[in-house]
Amino acid sequence: MRTSGRGDEGQKYALNSDEDDDDFWGCAHEAEGLFTPLADEEGARRVHLAGCLPQGGLLKSVNHVGGRRAVAGNAWLDLLDGDGTTMGSYFVNEVTVVGIQPSAHGVGLVDLTVTLWCENAVAGAEPVWDLIRAGNLNRTGLWHDLAPEERHAWLSVALWSGEYQRQGRPDTPAGQVFTLDGRHIVDRDSFYCAIGEAINGPGGYFGWNLDALDDCLRGGWGATAPFALHWDSSAEARARLAERVPTGDGEVSLFDLLLEILEERGVSVILR
Repeated sequence: MRTSGRGDEGQKYALNSDEDDDDFWGCAHEAEGLFTPLADEEGARRVHLAGCLPQGGLLKSVNHVGGRRAVAGNAWLDLLDGDGTTMGSYFVNEVTVVGIQPSAHGVGLVDLTVTLWCENAVAGAEPVWDLIRAGNLNRTGLWHDLAPEERHAWLSVALWSGEYQRQGRPDTPAGQVFTLDGRHIVDRDSFYCAIGEAINGPGGYFGWNLDALDDCLRGGWGATAPFALHWDSSAEARARLAERVPTGDGEVSLFDLLLEILEERGVSVILR
C-alpha cells in the first residue's frame, strides 16, 4: 500500500508504469469506462481519464496519438482515497492513448481517452470502491440486498482492497471464535461475502472461490487456524447450498464440501 502524494483534491486514480517504479504517469479525477467491458471482449476497455495531468511514459504517448508510439505500455492503475493513499490496484495491459481534449476539471488538465486490457476491474465494482473512499463501508450487511452479479463485484473489491482495509493488522491468533450469519447465504458468492465479513469485518475478504478459501485458511488473510466457526441459521444455508459439486470421489453438496474444506484446515464448525 502506497501513498501517491501526487494528486490534487478529488483525484481518484493514479497510473504507474509496470516496468519502472519511478515512472509515474499521472493522476485523474475519473476513469469512466474502467468497469465497463466492451461487448466483444471481456477484458477490453475504452477508458476516459478525466482531469488528467499526464507525466512520464503517458505524456510521451500523448504526443504520438494515432501512431505506434501512442502505446504507453503496461501499468498499475491505483484507486486512491481522499488522502491520495492507494486503496487497491489493477494491472492494465497495453495502455494506448487514442484521444485528448482540454478538461473542465482545471487549467492545464486534459481528458484522455485510452484503450487498455483489464480483466480484474469487474462490472459493478465502482460503487463499492466509492463506499470505501467515502468511509461508508463501516457496518456489516451492506451486501445483503445486492443482486448476484453485484455480490461478485463486491467480492472482487474485497479482494483487491484487503490490504488497505486491514491497515497492517495481523491475523487474529489461533483459538478465536467467529460467528457466521447464515441468514443471507443463498449461493456461493453470498457465502464468501458472509465469511469474509465474519473474519475481517465489513467488506472483508476470506476467499471468493473454493481454492481461494483454502488459501485463506492457510494463514495471512485475517485468521490463524485452528479456530472455531459458529454457523448460525445453518439449516437454511444447507438447503440453499445444495448444488452438487464434483469431487475425486464423485460429487457432494456445496454445503458439505465447504464444511470439509474448513474442517481439513483446522476449523471447528458448530452448526446452529
